[in-house]
Amino acid sequence: MTKAEIIDAVYEKVGGFSKKEAAEIVEAVFDSMKDVLTQGEKIKISGFGNFVVRYKKERIGRNPQTGEPIPISARRVLTFKPSQVLKGILNPHKEASEAGAPLASEGTPAMPVPATSHGSGFGGGGDPSSSQG
Repeated sequence: MTKAEIIDAVYEKVGGFSKKEAAEIVEAVFDSMKDVLTQGEKIKISGFGNFVVRYKKERIGRNPQTGEPIPISARRVLTFKPSQVLKGILNPHKEASEAGAPLASEGTPAMPVPATSHGSGFGGGGDPSSSQG
């Protein structure tokens, strides 16, 4: 999902303001998130997950072609940890497995895969020419 698609979704679901105002709201949210993360703080979104800035120390890596040791500079990396609610939504079959239902390895398919004539069946919307790459 792109930022433009998020703006469209906010415009359609919330209503009461123009598409330009929806874009300004989405931009304001993202700007606030960037500011907080730049300061090294954590973002907790209930029912969604946590964005955390982690600090990695300088370390020695290896050039994969030559095997030569090379220094990798210290850096900050952004990690996302989904909430239990989001994990449950993404993996509904796990809850059934934990409640005593047979596991996928016991002959029951874990999750049905939709049959499509193109791609993996995820998020395509049916028209391969409309994909954004």
